[in-house]
Amino acid sequence: MNPPPSLPPQLLRASILLHEGRLDAAERLVREYSQQHGAHVQGMRLLAQIFIRRGVLDDAELLLEEVIARAPDYHDARAELAGVLGERRRYPRALAHARHLLQVDPRSRGWRLLYAKVCDGLGEYDEALRVYRELLDETPGEPSLELAVAHALRNGGSAGEATAAFRGATLRKETEAAAFRALADIKTYRFTDEEIARMRHAEAAAGTRAQRYQLCFALGKALEDRREFEQSFRYYERGNALRRSELSYDPDFVERLFRLQAGVCTRELLAQQARHGCPRPDPIFIVGLPRSGSTLIEQILGSHSQVDATFELSEITRLVQQFRPRGQDESLQYPQILARLTPGDLRTLGEIYLEETRAYRRGAPFFIDKNPANFRDIGFIHLILPNARIIDARREAMACGFGNFKQLFVGGQEFAYDLVEIGRYYRAYVELMEHWDRVLPGKVLRVQHEDVVDDLEGSVRRILDFCGLPFERACLEFYKTRRSIRTLSSEQVRQPITREGLTQWRNYEPWLGPLKAALASAASD
Repeated sequence: MNPPPSLPPQLLRASILLHEGRLDAAERLVREYSQQHGAHVQGMRLLAQIFIRRGVLDDAELLLEEVIARAPDYHDARAELAGVLGERRRYPRALAHARHLLQVDPRSRGWRLLYAKVCDGLGEYDEALRVYRELLDETPGEPSLELAVAHALRNGGSAGEATAAFRGATLRKETEAAAFRALADIKTYRFTDEEIARMRHAEAAAGTRAQRYQLCFALGKALEDRREFEQSFRYYERGNALRRSELSYDPDFVERLFRLQAGVCTRELLAQQARHGCPRPDPIFIVGLPRSGSTLIEQILGSHSQVDATFELSEITRLVQQFRPRGQDESLQYPQILARLTPGDLRTLGEIYLEETRAYRRGAPFFIDKNPANFRDIGFIHLILPNARIIDARREAMACGFGNFKQLFVGGQEFAYDLVEIGRYYRAYVELMEHWDRVLPGKVLRVQHEDVVDDLEGSVRRILDFCGLPFERACLEFYKTRRSIRTLSSEQVRQPITREGLTQWRNYEPWLGPLKAALASAASD
């Protein structure tokens, strides 16, 4: 059954308020209508749209799931559900909904684009490219599609084609800032004099803050390659300040959360709950901070015949988020709730994780989950997957800190846009990892990036021994392994290892005093 085309007057008014951006008023009207008339699929969809606008995607997902359960032919709601699932990186489920929609109307442009985006997220780049190009053939020159094709080419390993496509996209006003930023993320790319002049002009005339900071980061990288370090830093500094002004990041709150993790996940709790989770040893978690060499470790392990490399998976984060605060009882919130989970709960959570990551695997007995932020939840991981291996990718503090400062991330990493906040976050991460070492001795293998560069074979053997894997020479020749890599280091790990980059931060040392002071201050606390 298709929902009726007209909304009840109260919901119509709520819809208008939603489109005006008056979210509180819209939500109030929807909830009042629901109290008076009971559950209503269009009301639930409106409430889900409000949650989407607020970024509360887990609640939006639950509401849209209920809408589809009540009205399976409500196709617009199903498309929104697929979009939410994609945003939450729950790509296998998003793909099922996208395919359902294409069975209803295989020529729908919006649904084909949705399907391509989900395939892109799953790493099915050939299929995503096929659909993107099909859509582009129908509307030649559409800027957003040209950019989507370029990103899919890069993620799939076609760096040359991707570079040409990004360069073409810089010639269009709608995509020039994003395309220049994408070229800067291809670490081997070198900008021409003409491109730098165009970026300077575009940055000065940028119409939006986002365009401006994308161009600032690109100019920082272009000038760094030319060893014009002071000018480069000024662009990095400006880009970071512009991006930071959009964020509500609170370092005090984050540090309290880390301390709470340590306070709850004691040696006693972890021992009490030990061995109750799912015993399967399949996952190898690589954790740490961005720009710490985690992609290199992933590429080394992913070159082994018994290991599937995947992506930066979000399943641990999603499993944790189901315990986010919803009431006053702190014992039901994360991480306090870990003390109340039963052996059956822990085993089920581990099994859910393995089931939801199955779509990313290719049949090997082990697989990699390289989500750096999982370092926060090592206690949880140990409880639900006690036989999982965990590797901490560590890099020297100043190198890691500056590596984050000069990088514009696609999403997340909100700590990375201020030198002092980067220093504080690095120290909080180290302190939490020291806690995990104390309460779970031997659980985590620390791999220092500088050691991998200095002694590749010794480091590879140490990593493989920790994972219980036999030595394979392909792990030393990791740069020959052809696979999809969507992280910022994709070009670097497709080349033999070099020492370049270990001390690049020293070129900027005169301007990195706030980072150095933050690291020293935290270390002396």
